[in-house]
Amino acid sequence: MKMSWSAHVTVATVVQQDGRFLLVEEHSEGFSHPVYNQPAGHVEAGETLIEAALRETLEETAWQVKITDFLGIYTYTPPMFPDRTYFRFCFLAKALQNTQQSLDQDILQAVWLSFDELQNSGRARSPLVLQAIQDTIAGQKYPLNIIHEHPFHSLTSNLEA
Repeated sequence: MKMSWSAHVTVATVVQQDGRFLLVEEHSEGFSHPVYNQPAGHVEAGETLIEAALRETLEETAWQVKITDFLGIYTYTPPMFPDRTYFRFCFLAKALQNTQQSLDQDILQAVWLSFDELQNSGRARSPLVLQAIQDTIAGQKYPLNIIHEHPFHSLTSNLEA
């Protein structure tokens, strides 16, 4: 019997300030304890990658940020879910303002941790969390215009044209 496979398009935001990184402590499927992750999530219908990154960061951390650069594309197939591959478009951002709004349901808290604190905790949600921070520390970044997103038009508007 052939296994059903699905692709998940996600975004993540690396926010660095004073040698620390903005992370979320969250409950996550497949883990018995809370884990740390960058603010991240699925791209919703009609969103650009940058819109999704801004939304997810605000919803999960209460921080408004400015996306400054593209960090890279990361892929991951979790060992506990071999039928899923996550395609993570990762951005660099600058923290602007904490809005103090309530966080998404599965988020315990937003925290600022150094890379060493995160690594020593042993609670990174996936290897991608550590890799993105290592790439940031190494100075990896690309201009945002490396991404071209064709304007979204709903099915309804295409039928009316």
